Amino acid sequence: MITSLTPEQEAQFPMYRDKWLKIGLSTDPIDMNVMPNIIHRLYTQVGLTPPEKIELYGSPFAAIKGMKEKYDMDVNSYDFSYGAHDASWLSFFDYFREVLGVEECDKLVPLIDLAENCGWVIFYDELVVLTEKPCTIKFDDQGRTHCEDGFAISYPDGTGIAIWHGQQIPSKWIFDRCTITPDVLLKWNNIEQRRCACEIVGWANVIELLNPTILDKDEDPTIGSLIEVDLPEVGEEKFLLALDPNTDGLIGLPVPPEMTTALEANSWTYGIDKVEFKPDFRV
Repeated sequence: MITSLTPEQEAQFPMYRDKWLKIGLSTDPIDMNVMPNIIHRLYTQVGLTPPEKIELYGSPFAAIKGMKEKYDMDVNSYDFSYGAHDASWLSFFDYFREVLGVEECDKLVPLIDLAENCGWVIFYDELVVLTEKPCTIKFDDQGRTHCEDGFAISYPDGTGIAIWHGQQIPSKWIFDRCTITPDVLLKWNNIEQRRCACEIVGWANVIELLNPTILDKDEDPTIGSLIEVDLPEVGEEKFLLALDPNTDGLIGLPVPPEMTTALEANSWTYGIDKVEFKPDFRV
């Protein structure tokens, strides 16, 4: 029984972290020369006869469509095994197998090889369905999956997933932004997706769509205007609309209900007293 790790063993954590991050985020195409052997070992490991047929699709979406058209089988995401997407938990056992020599972990070697070589997989008695890994994965500056002008995760067959700062959204919001109508902004059921829609359109534009009441307007446009809007399912909320000195574009920021002037609201966003406040730039 292992009860502790040596400093030398702990020192190898970063190597396995980096190894499996690379596997999980790999965009390399499948090498079909190695896949039959991996599939054979996976099935025989659990006492099953390996299937004779292996089919490859360019994405999970294509696999779902192909199985319906070719075999009249309704497939959904719950039917898939994760392949490279299993990197998080396989990394744990890979470390114990290679660094600590835990022999029981050797049983997972076929799954480790699968994760290193392909994306999602569907296992049947006489057929294995393989899918390519993404060909591109894009992130924002905080490491969240994100792309403002296309799919954040795209596949070789041209399909993909639209993601806004880590939140999956309808693809049309990226490729056809005019579909983000006031009804979408106000009535979309998923609150997180609704927030993304507001960010895509721009908070300043969203607020203008809500017919705001101007409570106070400062003569300095960088201080801006304090407005109030009636948000569905929320009620009356106050926002600051101001000119960003860095970009010369409008910004819309929610502020506490006790704000009474634009200067007070703008100084609050910086956490300083309005008497001392004068915005030169915004970080």
